[in-house]
Amino acid sequence: MGGFFPWWVLLIMGIIALILGSFLLAYPIGTLSVIIWFLGFYWFFSGIVTLFSAFSDSIDRGMKIVWGFLGIILGLLIIAYPLYSAFIVPFIFTIMVGILALIYGFVALYGAFTGKGWGIGILGILSILFGILILAEPIYATIAVPFVFGILGVFFGFIAIVGSFMLRSAQKAA
Repeated sequence: MGGFFPWWVLLIMGIIALILGSFLLAYPIGTLSVIIWFLGFYWFFSGIVTLFSAFSDSIDRGMKIVWGFLGIILGLLIIAYPLYSAFIVPFIFTIMVGILALIYGFVALYGAFTGKGWGIGILGILSILFGILILAEPIYATIAVPFVFGILGVFFGFIAIVGSFMLRSAQKAA
């Protein structure tokens, strides 16, 4: 059997992405709330596991304790306040994306001026404009998050499903 992983794994990933993307487009607030709720439980249990690992492995014990308590606290806050979290978590994510876009843009512009080519400069300018757009209207950008992820989920889900059948054909031929 050729390939890195079975074709059906890609098919399942595509179906999940397509379903999740469709739900984000049809029921953005409800779907986002459920995703954030699962994130809260993940952070809570991940914090517990990290905290226990701090006592079984002494490497970076202090950081593990900090990350463990932070995960537990954030997880409990998200679980306790799911409606607020459904806006606050994407809002923080949006702000981070805007800041990272600005940082990438300035680094790319620096690269363009130091000889890496005009293409990287154009990407840098576009990235800076994207970051400014997000940070100028972070509330509107946050409201768009479920729709953007929904569109991406449907698009990449469809691509993954088609790709899985192409991978299946390639694996059968090998």
